[in-house]
Amino acid sequence: MLKAIGKSINIRVSSFKASKIPIIIMGNTPITNSYYSKVDHLKIAGIIQGFWSVNPKPLDNDGENIKKTNKQGFYRFDSFSELKNAFETLLSEERNYFSSMKGKKELGQIIEKANKEQTYEKKAEVFLKLINE
Repeated sequence: MLKAIGKSINIRVSSFKASKIPIIIMGNTPITNSYYSKVDHLKIAGIIQGFWSVNPKPLDNDGENIKKTNKQGFYRFDSFSELKNAFETLLSEERNYFSSMKGKKELGQIIEKANKEQTYEKKAEVFLKLINE
């Protein structure tokens, strides 16, 4: 789990081009409850798009086997069609990861410049360009 998180972060921050790559960590086991909030936070932050388990019955002893965490950072798929639908949804539109540590004044200036554009798409393009300068 920690190795997968580390590799995801390494890919995500490697270049501006990597900001368009959806990152899914696929496995066949559930996660322990100590990771529930971590995987949800990684999904909300956009570092990963999910930890996906493709084994509907991973435990021999019928132990705790969650379907999903609160924010769906972890999700267990119970059928191929369920997995296929998730991939189709994930890949249905281009997404962009963005991250920055800017002051409120600079961030406000970036938002103001981007907001001058006419369409939502162009506003997003200008915002992403400026936030990465």
